[in-house]
Amino acid sequence: MTGNVPFPDRDTVAEKLAALSEADKSYLALLMENAAQDDNLLDGLRRHLDLAAKSHFLNSLKLENLGLWLGTKAPHRLQIRLMETARSSQHPAYQAFRTGLSRSGGLEKAYPPGP
Repeated sequence: MTGNVPFPDRDTVAEKLAALSEADKSYLALLMENAAQDDNLLDGLRRHLDLAAKSHFLNSLKLENLGLWLGTKAPHRLQIRLMETARSSQHPAYQAFRTGLSRSGGLEKAYPPGP
């Protein structure tokens, strides 16, 4: 079977976001450097947040830290899309991620308020 499976696939990205070790951070930072990978990164983020939302134990601090890290490290072009993803659900998993993303100030750095 030969299909067009994007590289990296959303499950791989979701696993990296869940673990968020130093090696995973380096991998994700490299992924964010390539604008052609934005959709794969966001698909993996949605997968990770959906899995967190379905889990029996919600580690909101870890999700908040993920939002803080992504908001700090993601390039300007991704900031609005990250916030849209964070706001796409009212589930506590998404809310924890959104809290960290907001705390990072990434959106404000990318799009400073006018005078």
